Amino acid sequence: MGKLYVVPTPVGNLEDMTFRAIRILKEVDLILAEDTRTSGILLKHFEIKNAMQSHHKFNEHKTVESVVNRIKGGETVALISDAGTPGISDPGFLVVRECVRNGIEVQCLPGATAFVPALVASGLPNEKFCFEGFLPQKKGRMSRLKALAEERRTMVFYESPHRLVKALTQFTEHFGAERQASVSREISKMHEETVRGTLTELIEHFTANEPRGEIVIVVAGIDD
Repeated sequence: MGKLYVVPTPVGNLEDMTFRAIRILKEVDLILAEDTRTSGILLKHFEIKNAMQSHHKFNEHKTVESVVNRIKGGETVALISDAGTPGISDPGFLVVRECVRNGIEVQCLPGATAFVPALVASGLPNEKFCFEGFLPQKKGRMSRLKALAEERRTMVFYESPHRLVKALTQFTEHFGAERQASVSREISKMHEETVRGTLTELIEHFTANEPRGEIVIVVAGIDD
């Protein structure tokens, strides 16, 4: 029986790719990629020429069974996403779950993920935190924010740049305008930036300065 490797890839800076990740991607029989075009650029940079197959949220329900069968047949497979660690707000959970159910060994390499540097750089308490990822866009969004209004742990969210100000405005309605928070964008890239302040101050900043790139919002929990 083969093995499934979950391989993190850089969230921006190619220098964050680990030696081990490169070695494994060169050794496996198949690479599952969220977007073969995006991953193709990464693989070409590191001279990785192994077979690649598309595996994303729109087809993973159909491809999981065949992938599991290939691994049970002795092949080794690596799972990568466009950036960061697969399964963290990205496809990956389904194939990992099915491998576990079928007694297949799963190894997840340590590596890049956007929320960890954003959390640490926020300056907010990080001994305990909750990762919310992308909130629902419609159904369930307000009820989730209402449930988080009494959360004591630091909260971490992903958001798209064009929805950032709207999200921060909704946060003020549920968490209070003076709640401390930070917004990190373009992590590990040339224009990386972390802006800290109250939710009101962040709204003012990003209303005046249009945000671009991938966004991580970190919000302090409610005070005791």
